[in-house]
Amino acid sequence: MPRWRQRGSLWLLDPAGSPAGRPLGTIAFIGGSYLAATPQLSYRRLLEALAQRGWSIQAWSYVPGFDHQAQANEAWRAFRDAAAATGPTTCTLRLGHSLGCKLHLLAPDDGRGCDGLVALSFNNFSAERSVPLLAELGQQLNFRSEFSPSPQETLELVGRNYRQQRNLLVRFKRDSIDQSSRLLGVLQARPGDSTSLLELPGDHLAPASGGLRRQLLGAWADDPQRIRVIEQLAEAISRWAPQTRS
Repeated sequence: MPRWRQRGSLWLLDPAGSPAGRPLGTIAFIGGSYLAATPQLSYRRLLEALAQRGWSIQAWSYVPGFDHQAQANEAWRAFRDAAAATGPTTCTLRLGHSLGCKLHLLAPDDGRGCDGLVALSFNNFSAERSVPLLAELGQQLNFRSEFSPSPQETLELVGRNYRQQRNLLVRFKRDSIDQSSRLLGVLQARPGDSTSLLELPGDHLAPASGGLRRQLLGAWADDPQRIRVIEQLAEAISRWAPQTRS
């Protein structure tokens, strides 16, 4: 069974194997919303599927706040320090889900420190839409809270500052809150961009599965369709990743 270990705010998983006999590289993962507090559990199946294909996994653990730029900086520093401790790698791939995509896009190195980004179910809604209670409290207390940067500011910053040309956006067919199309337009408007869009079966939570029902109730309680989607996603990422090699 794969052995996760914790180093500060990162959960680490060594590659289980590689077709070339050596690790393909490192995947720096940031999950979405409150699933990201325990990425080694919430995203276990996807991350272990990638480790099985030869990737070293670094998953950042955090609880979302309103200052997304500060959290993007914090995540970037955690991945930078881990890279300094482990030494150079063949390929560094950034992988995000939902809010995690935004945090990778806001990294202070503007995407220069990686070989590509895979953005799953990019989500860039306002605070009031993401946290409905805020809208009610705002009306009662006469205040308005918003993420920093705001949704519009985020897209403007990406268009102006983000330098990584190689990006794979993944949208799931039944995801009603996906905003990959808006991000795709911003990225493709940049000179020399090579961003592509992939659509897969599933919903917004398709990448998130820890196999808890199987562990508690047995194989009969598992969801074969979800397992197939996760395997399909891991395979798609691995097929695309060699294009990101320096």
